[in-house]
Amino acid sequence: MEEISYKFGNDLDLDDFIDVYRRSTLGERRPVEDRTAMQSMLQNANLVVTAWQGDLLVGIARTLTDFLYVGYMSDLAVDRAYQRSGIGVELISKTRERMGANSKIVLLAAPAAVDYYGHIGFTRHESAWTLSAADPLPKKRRSTHS
Repeated sequence: MEEISYKFGNDLDLDDFIDVYRRSTLGERRPVEDRTAMQSMLQNANLVVTAWQGDLLVGIARTLTDFLYVGYMSDLAVDRAYQRSGIGVELISKTRERMGANSKIVLLAAPAAVDYYGHIGFTRHESAWTLSAADPLPKKRRSTHS
């Protein structure tokens, strides 16, 4: 089996990008049928680390970060056939290296991966919140100040 190599950057073939999501469990919760959305997700991530076996993309970590304080790892996807081989941990490690010594990674675990992150050293945080585009916000209150 050819050794896994790692690369930085989001200059990827869109079909390869979508395919690795489909071959991982993450494809079930991402808009893989919407090529425009997937292209935007790829282009607008400012830290992307990929894992390759030869010409086959087998893993990806997609992060939005300020490279100093915090990064939101929005996706960690590893092809099911390559899971439990250390690729996910290595993608996270390379992400941390690029983010900087004082930064932290924040993420929301996929249901199938809830136990994985604690196992590899992440700390559970009890006050995470989400707000989807369809969720209403309260009506703006009238200001009583002049």
